[in-house]
Amino acid sequence: DFLPRGSGIVTRRPLILQLIFSKTEYAEFLHCKSKKFTDFDEVRQEIEAETDRVTGTNKGISPVPINLRVYSPHVLNLTLIDLPGITKVPVGDQPPDIEYQIKDMILQFISRESSLILAVTPANMDLANSDALKLAKEVDPQGLRTIGVITKLDLMDEGTDARDVLENKLLPLRRGYIGVVNRSQKDIEGKKDIRAALAAERKFFLSHPAYRHMADRMGTPHLQKTLNQMVQQFGVDFEKRIEGSGDQVDTLELSGGARINRIFHERFPFELVKMEFDEKDLRREISYAIKNIHGVRTGLFTPDMAFEAIVKKQIVKLKEPSLKCVDLVVSELATVIKKCAEKLSSYPRLREETERIVTTYIREREGRTKDQILLLIDIEQSYINTNHEDFIGFANAQQRSTQLNKKRAIPNQGEILVIRRGWLTINNISLMKGGSKEYWFVLTAESLSWYKDEEEKEKKYMLPLDNLKIRDVEKGFMSNKHVFAIFNTEQRNVYKDLRQIELACDSQEDVDSWKASFLRAGVYPEKDQAENEDGAQENTFSMDPQLERQVETIRNLVDSYVAIINKSIRDLMPKTIMHLMINNTKAFIHHELLAYLYSSADQSSLMEESADQAQRRDDMLRMYHALKEALNIIGDISTSTVSTPVPPPVDDTWLQSASSHSPTPQRRPVSSIHPPGRPPAVRGPTPGPPLIPVPVGAAASFSAPPIPSRPGPQSVFANNDLFPAPPQIPSRPVRIPPGIPPGVPSRRPPAAPSRPTIIRPAEPSLLD
Repeated sequence: DFLPRGSGIVTRRPLILQLIFSKTEYAEFLHCKSKKFTDFDEVRQEIEAETDRVTGTNKGISPVPINLRVYSPHVLNLTLIDLPGITKVPVGDQPPDIEYQIKDMILQFISRESSLILAVTPANMDLANSDALKLAKEVDPQGLRTIGVITKLDLMDEGTDARDVLENKLLPLRRGYIGVVNRSQKDIEGKKDIRAALAAERKFFLSHPAYRHMADRMGTPHLQKTLNQMVQQFGVDFEKRIEGSGDQVDTLELSGGARINRIFHERFPFELVKMEFDEKDLRREISYAIKNIHGVRTGLFTPDMAFEAIVKKQIVKLKEPSLKCVDLVVSELATVIKKCAEKLSSYPRLREETERIVTTYIREREGRTKDQILLLIDIEQSYINTNHEDFIGFANAQQRSTQLNKKRAIPNQGEILVIRRGWLTINNISLMKGGSKEYWFVLTAESLSWYKDEEEKEKKYMLPLDNLKIRDVEKGFMSNKHVFAIFNTEQRNVYKDLRQIELACDSQEDVDSWKASFLRAGVYPEKDQAENEDGAQENTFSMDPQLERQVETIRNLVDSYVAIINKSIRDLMPKTIMHLMINNTKAFIHHELLAYLYSSADQSSLMEESADQAQRRDDMLRMYHALKEALNIIGDISTSTVSTPVPPPVDDTWLQSASSHSPTPQRRPVSSIHPPGRPPAVRGPTPGPPLIPVPVGAAASFSAPPIPSRPGPQSVFANNDLFPAPPQIPSRPVRIPPGIPPGVPSRRPPAAPSRPTIIRPAEPSLLD
């Protein structure tokens, strides 16, 4: 809408137009980059003004391009170059060799192997005289980069159409032709909306009898999709899988962004919480720190240095789960890349190179992301902020009870928050009691309940979470399910006579997810290492009441401050990974991947087809030509029935009168002449009255052919052959199949008698 339009040569400088998908819509020029144009009338005026600055106002031309970027939510990522039309007669200030200057200018751009050529030709002009196709043929003789565009289809003379051109029959191009109907100059001056113009274009193709069968392959929207390269589609697929807006939603398992989200909010918090459950070791470390700070003296006050030493040691422990989180995200991104590259499987080299380039970039970003995360942890360690608003402080820490109940009910408008719901199998119910059973489990911050079904009407049991822990259980030899167990630390039965409940899931991922949910509810895993032997370590740090109070105070302070750090890290980790790795990868695919592909290898080798794809195309060609020949043969078969009227009955009264005078009855010879007005039989016998066998002696004297539609006695009995050969099918001319591309074997029906040659052009729409 913003490109200059008018009579004569309007585009007098190349216009390099970069279309960039964006949530906001504006334009900017390279020669005035600081200014953003939101009014596209001003964009058109700036194009005209910038053209006149270099070429003058009297139709001069210049090869210096104008660079324009348009950001919009309604465009594809695409770069277009609008070139001057070819003119032959100079006007105004144009030099005498204007035709050659414009051709040289055009050749500079279309000679590049990386460019697609849009050869635009009006429909009311003879295609054989198209200068655009002629120039394209010079630089692209095989037609690998040329797309024909036919305009002004609505201006053709009544009774004519461009069907043969658009069906690629007249002057075939490998990429074919696309017809478009643009707005007229009157529509532009009347401010006809582009959406209305696209709707009118769609209506034109659907309603025109010559184009309605290919309307889905015509029009400006189809031209836009044709120009979108496979690499851009790769970027779109990657973004959809990450952002969760894919067209095909997987209903069997999590994928892409959903799996990364689970790493952020389930797997990573699970790794953090696992560090907190080793209470005994933590208290031992605190007591050692206090004693070592006091030295030979008995301290009267709780030392600050013990708190800082323990906190810093806990912060360092965050590095391992944080780096593991990055590794998990990198693994998921690699899986997403492989899934998105499946659409490039027709070109194995292109697929391999695309995967290599993007994966290499992700590995590079992985290193930077890990460095940044380690820096964040070092920053947390460098300064302990005891003035944080969420920190309890020494006074509150001393007032806390020794046995701090970590499992608090989380309020949710007066109700207990449900942490998780889902199906689980209780795996260790004995066969005498029915064996393994599947129940609907509901986990809250206070209890674990299970029901018969999802409606939660009939509760089977409710288990309080006090003194519960989780332990791993090895998967059974005959079972394909993954198992973990819940048990009571005070050696009490958990459910009926069971000391532990073994819960089975379909996958290890489900087990990890349930474990993370139990951790949120305060149910921690069992300690892996064995208990201290003979209580030797217990005696080494037996505490007096004063030291015990100091340990408890430090313990409460550490618990409060580490909770602050964990909250901060849980918030910053997803943000850091998204910013430094995922978002950067999306930008790299959209803006830089194509350049890396062009510089990495020869483009012709990248676009080599796979053997499977070539075989499928050859098979499709053979099928196409075989079906086309079969349709031609079927079309030649006449399905009409030719019939003749039944002849009148024969008057044989004279035979009866003759038989009364002669003792030897004889038949009158059948005339060899057909009855008047009766055509000969064409195909097969005509229905008639049943035949009466004639004695051999009487039939021998008759030599004339039988009456049509009745088998003659001579043809039946003359050679004593009761089963004569069937009538022959009339011969028909042989048809030579249409031209088949070299190297494609033809599947023809068995040879038939000669017939006239009919040559039909191939239908190349199936070749692409």
